[in-house]
Amino acid sequence: MAIIEPKVTYLNGIKVAIVGVGNCASALVQGVEFYKSAKTEDELIGLNHLDFAGYHVKDIQFVAAFDVTDTKVGFDLAEAIFAEPNNVMRFAKVPTTGVKVLKGPELDGVDDMLRGIVKVASGDEADVVKVLKDSGAEMLINLIPGSAEQATKFYANAALEAGCAYINGTPIPIASDLEWSKKFEEKGLPLVGDDIQDQLGSTVFHRNILQLLVSRGVKVDKSYQLDVGGGAESLDSHYRGRMRKRGVKSEAISQDLPYDAPLVAGSSDYIPFMDNARDSYFYINGRQFGGAPIKIDIRMEVTDGPNAGPILMDAIRGTKLALKRGLAGSLESISAYGFKMPPTPTTMYRAERWVEEFLLGKKRN
Repeated sequence: MAIIEPKVTYLNGIKVAIVGVGNCASALVQGVEFYKSAKTEDELIGLNHLDFAGYHVKDIQFVAAFDVTDTKVGFDLAEAIFAEPNNVMRFAKVPTTGVKVLKGPELDGVDDMLRGIVKVASGDEADVVKVLKDSGAEMLINLIPGSAEQATKFYANAALEAGCAYINGTPIPIASDLEWSKKFEEKGLPLVGDDIQDQLGSTVFHRNILQLLVSRGVKVDKSYQLDVGGGAESLDSHYRGRMRKRGVKSEAISQDLPYDAPLVAGSSDYIPFMDNARDSYFYINGRQFGGAPIKIDIRMEVTDGPNAGPILMDAIRGTKLALKRGLAGSLESISAYGFKMPPTPTTMYRAERWVEEFLLGKKRN
């Protein structure tokens, strides 16, 4: 069994606050525990990078967490990540963290559909800015339901006031919005987003297929991608954020075609008994040599929560590097690498090159 020796001397830790203790947050917290002692190739399965930006997974430290659900508020983060309605797979035993999940403002985070599976906690709301300052959080990750626009903007403002970088996992425009980017730039804080792109989710899979076809000379005439799944995020994506999510995903996959073609991507149904699973269906119609037709029909099944884990880990460590370098405003490279709606859209291959250049100091942001 090969041993992977660290290539760098790891730097000091990274203090992270989370808003939205759902399935993605659960996978992230479990992932830090699961990979913190990773050294062998077998132990590294599923992890994009053991070290990224000079930081190991074990350098990530959770110092604050916010939610509104009664099964999570008031509980230690290690317990809250497994509380209903979370239904992500358990792959790590997380010890008590000492971080109690605090009640954030409800705002538009829970709509009528989500109230069917979520009960809002009673009691007073936490002073989010004070908690962030007192905890020493360097960055705040927004993992609340993707349609919660008011809440997303509230936490962006809280990060600004508390002096924290902000990683926006929702499709609400923050990093891709010039006004927000300017606000963070003026405060000397990095901004990353928008809408987390999974390690191997439907969007990244679809984009890679399209890039392969284009590189092999195939003309893509039309394509669609339809997703069905369970869990709170799928419920929100289908009922409240369906058209927004469809627009973001369709725009994301169009970045990898050098010409216009009819492309549709997005959530098509919510199925409660699927829990945290997600099925995606892909159809591509095109023409190859001599105009001969080519049709591709694929079904892919994944577990949703863990799909976001490695990308979030890289985004956290990349953001820490930006803080260390004194960079501010929207981070072009990290956003394009890990998010569907970055401030500067580009192909996946170019985004990966940007990140490599950023890590080497050849690209400023």
